[in-house]
Amino acid sequence: MRFQHLEHLLVLGFLPLIIVLFVWMIVWRRAKLRALGEDRLISSQIRGYIPGRVTLKFVLLSVAFLAIGIGWANLQKGDKLQKVQRKGVDVVIALDLSKSMLAKDVQPDRLTRAKQLVTRMIDKMQNDRVALVVFAGRAYLQVPLTIDYSAMKMMLQNAKPSLIPTQGTVIAEAITMAQKSFSQKERKYKALVVISDGEGHDDNALAAAKDAADAGVKIHTVGVGSPQGSTLYDPESNSVKLDEAGQPVVSKLNEEELKSVAAAGGGSYTLLTNTDAAADKLIELIEGMEQRTVKGENVEYMTYNSFFQYFLLAGLLALIIEWLLPGAGKKKEVAAI
Repeated sequence: MRFQHLEHLLVLGFLPLIIVLFVWMIVWRRAKLRALGEDRLISSQIRGYIPGRVTLKFVLLSVAFLAIGIGWANLQKGDKLQKVQRKGVDVVIALDLSKSMLAKDVQPDRLTRAKQLVTRMIDKMQNDRVALVVFAGRAYLQVPLTIDYSAMKMMLQNAKPSLIPTQGTVIAEAITMAQKSFSQKERKYKALVVISDGEGHDDNALAAAKDAADAGVKIHTVGVGSPQGSTLYDPESNSVKLDEAGQPVVSKLNEEELKSVAAAGGGSYTLLTNTDAAADKLIELIEGMEQRTVKGENVEYMTYNSFFQYFLLAGLLALIIEWLLPGAGKKKEVAAI
């Protein structure tokens, strides 16, 4: 037996408090009535008075509250075990950590939006192994292929340009590093998602993408930023970054570069505008790939029967009975004839 939504039982914590308040009210009410006269005389002046009726109505309301609370939490009983084969794809996410990713032409900045996209993707994954490659002037494997999504998110939050001392945008090296991260025994079940502003032309990117595609890697690219670009903030000078001529440095999204890499890698290009929509699109593309059965990782699932409807019915019946019980009122004075 289990409760599907155990947190909903917290509402039942109010029941003891309500009972204490009711008992206090009964004690207070009796004290007030005794101050007016004898209990027998006072009771005779109440129309339809039945001893214990107030308590009965309260008990019915309490039972209704308890039953509805349990029904809301949905009590379940295990039925049977089902063995399900796990299937998934190996996904490497290559994240650009060059300083141009700090541009604010998308809010709050390019890198933060890119991280939000990766987080959304991870939240939608189930059986896929995922890895993280970070790159700028060099590429590094930050997280090997894993199904530990929590660890992946933790490492993702720590990703920042200062992790890579050499600046630039070497997409080719990121693709090569990702390709090495995949199993070399298989020529499918592999997806690479490159998230970058594409700034800085990489002459070797197309060749690397074609080599990866020949090895069975499907490459999707995501562009972060705007073609109009934005000035860069220099944290060292606490002002806008300037070039050697003293002019503000403007960083622009290079869509053509990213589109070419995606085409060479047999994948798609996505401009990151709406984070959820971009994540949905990428996950759909990944799920549409041929998936491998994860050997030795079959999962047993327990199926459950729910009993919430019986508790809700009991609560409803208790409320109806309480409502049908007549109340009590002051007797009308009958004129003497």
